[in-house]
Amino acid sequence: MLGSVYAMVAVALTLSIGILRFLNFSIPGLFMIGAMATWALVHRAIPWPLAAGAALLIGAAASLLVEFFTWRRMRMVEHFVPLVSSMAFLILFEHLAIVFWGSELRTLPALFGNADWRVGGLVIGLPQLMALISSMALIFILTQLLARTRLGRALRTIAEDSDTALLLGIDIGRIVPVVFVMSGLFAAFAGVVFALNYRQVHPFMGEMVGLKAISAMIVGGMGNVWGSIAGGVIIGMVEVMSIGYFGADFVDIAVYGLLLLILFIRPTGLFTGGLVGHARL
Repeated sequence: MLGSVYAMVAVALTLSIGILRFLNFSIPGLFMIGAMATWALVHRAIPWPLAAGAALLIGAAASLLVEFFTWRRMRMVEHFVPLVSSMAFLILFEHLAIVFWGSELRTLPALFGNADWRVGGLVIGLPQLMALISSMALIFILTQLLARTRLGRALRTIAEDSDTALLLGIDIGRIVPVVFVMSGLFAAFAGVVFALNYRQVHPFMGEMVGLKAISAMIVGGMGNVWGSIAGGVIIGMVEVMSIGYFGADFVDIAVYGLLLLILFIRPTGLFTGGLVGHARL
């Protein structure tokens, strides 16, 4: 389950860095917004499907704010300025969440009862099954969009060479907000999935997930969608296995030890070849 969350946030980061060459540090904050907004709306007795949909829209809107103030207004100055301003947005989102919802750990009610299935020794709950199916559907839609649509071709061209994209008549100024909306939707979707499955949210929950998602992106290959997904699944599996065999205190040692090992063996990650590249052998 954690693997799919890390994968979704890693994909959000990948869309930003793979297309725009911009590491958007506000994305963990968008993840938190998706989770906290889901809790806040469910807490007001709004049905969870509507709450989840509204949380996605809130995440996309927040991402457009980041685009306007960090990219559109600052990208022509020093290259590090958008990076720093996106980090400022992460801090801003966290403290706005504290102002509106408080700093305490918030708990969602059990929305799905005890609808569990046993497959061998594995217990699969309804929220986990729904999260898995919806995550796979979202990834399928994204890969088809990138591979088969005019927008996808434009995104891949910008990712390869923005100067060539301009020569081909691609309006990068109109494409960039789309990239931010897509990143915001993936990050907020991960937050919704986390909230509905783990039922606990707080304003600073995005930071640790963001670090693990960046690790997943590096493990899979910077700027590659399939690499981010594979990296997220690998990081999630390593976490679960390290807890099972060594205890919770060993989790970060295992995850970041794996990251360093892969960087040492394959500095470019497991996948290469652009947004939808291939696995390295």
